[in-house]
Amino acid sequence: MRLFLFLRLEQKILREAENIIVMGLISSVLGFFGFGFGIVVGLVIGYFLFIYVLPTDVKHPDIRPLAEQDTETLQKLLPEIPLWVKNPDFERLDWLNKMVELMWPYLDKAICKTAKGIIDPIIAEQIPQYKIESVDFLSFTLGTLPPTFPGMKVYITEEKELIMEPVIKWAANPNITVAVKAYGLKATAQVIDLQIFAAPRITLKPLVPTFPCFANIYVSLMEKPHVDFGLKLLGADAMSIPGLYRFVQEIVKDQVANMYLWPKTLEVQILDPSKAMKRPLGILNVTVVKAIKLRKKDFLGLSDPYVKLKIVNDKPSTKKTTVKHKNLNPEWNQEFSFVIKDPETQVLKFSVYDWEQVGSHEKMGVNIVPLKDLTPDEPKVLTLELLKNLKADDAHNEKSRGQLVLEVTYKAFNDEELANGADESNTVEKAPDGTPDGGGLLVVIVHEGQDLEGKHHTNPSVRMLFRGEERRTKVLKKNRDPRWEEEFQFVLEEPPVNDRIHVEVVSTSKRMGLRHPKEALGYVDIYLADVINNKRINERYHLIDSKNGRLQIELQWRTAS
Repeated sequence: MRLFLFLRLEQKILREAENIIVMGLISSVLGFFGFGFGIVVGLVIGYFLFIYVLPTDVKHPDIRPLAEQDTETLQKLLPEIPLWVKNPDFERLDWLNKMVELMWPYLDKAICKTAKGIIDPIIAEQIPQYKIESVDFLSFTLGTLPPTFPGMKVYITEEKELIMEPVIKWAANPNITVAVKAYGLKATAQVIDLQIFAAPRITLKPLVPTFPCFANIYVSLMEKPHVDFGLKLLGADAMSIPGLYRFVQEIVKDQVANMYLWPKTLEVQILDPSKAMKRPLGILNVTVVKAIKLRKKDFLGLSDPYVKLKIVNDKPSTKKTTVKHKNLNPEWNQEFSFVIKDPETQVLKFSVYDWEQVGSHEKMGVNIVPLKDLTPDEPKVLTLELLKNLKADDAHNEKSRGQLVLEVTYKAFNDEELANGADESNTVEKAPDGTPDGGGLLVVIVHEGQDLEGKHHTNPSVRMLFRGEERRTKVLKKNRDPRWEEEFQFVLEEPPVNDRIHVEVVSTSKRMGLRHPKEALGYVDIYLADVINNKRINERYHLIDSKNGRLQIELQWRTAS
């Protein structure tokens, strides 16, 4: 037993001796390189300083919304600030980017096919001039990376157009390889690593009621685009040649800018404007001569007749004669002109009314003249029976209500007039024949209202006062955003340079017992000097005495010259 304990003690002493020898060896090595007991002390002191001593130069983080950060801080936080963050008038297009990304494999093939269809005829026409045998596309693909749209700005105008300014960024990996053969030799050129940054303006106009709802696309660049690409000739990188890279880039930018930099545009016709917009094909001149043996409507056995004329299916075409008081055989001899867009289907409708000072005017008779029955450039005198209504089988139409005598002439436009009329949607027509020399025709077109609201009812109509004459639109019931599209004309002996027209919106109600049957919704006074100088203005006016009401009115000054 004692022997066993002695052996165990001996082994423990030997083990401790080995540890002391190893530690002594390590300490000697560390001491040789400058490490000794001090390193242990330093580590212990550093640990306690790190745990228990707080630095004085560390501040609490400043947490603020992005909108309150300055430009420098934002640029550090965001390597590239999106346009919709920097400019509130730019819209986000995440939905469009996602759609393009999903459709890009198919768009790539469609775009390449369309581009080849356009380029091939041009190449075939040009290569004989340079004695080139053939130009072939060995490969034509735009790659797998679609373009992105960081944002888009949309402009709202009062014209029939839509203006958009998208920003396009595209880092593509295309593979466009062209083989050119001439004088028995063949050379290849390959376009790779394409980068494009551009801000085009895209205008869709005019807007038409035929799908896709616009006739033309106009594209122009608002600034020089950034275009960068790689070019390989015979397999070698041509852009690595000193000076060639910058020279080629500048040429490409200048050529693109010369062709499409605003105000120059690329026009792409989608629809035939003359068919899509039903542009004017002719002029219908109507003279209301007289009426014969009208029916008695007043208590004294007389009537106060006037005639209202319009082209069916043409909203701003209603016109009317003066009132002939106490007369059953009135003579007017008043001339009117109507713009005709479809003589095969349109008809001239006329109605004779008995004017009443109080209450609604009573209809005395009605009839129509189909324009397809008129021979162009041939005056025709018509004596038409007045009917109660336009139903062919109505027995009330057999009773005599009098006759109306009209003289009508349809003048079709020639090819030159049609071409001139199809150039712009906002051109001003000439005044009709008979307009006073030195004067002209003031045309007022009431388009629409917005955010009209009355306290008791909202049945808006527009009332205009100009040089003692009053004109009114029809009443649109229960409508805060009415659309009238009614046209009114004033024949003037001289330009109304110093005049103004008073326009007011009123709401009327015929409900019995209502304390406020008539209510003003706002008004505006329009000075006509700008109309005379510019020939045409089309603006949306904020109504006075209205919270948010607006009224869109177009004014034209038409002269014979």
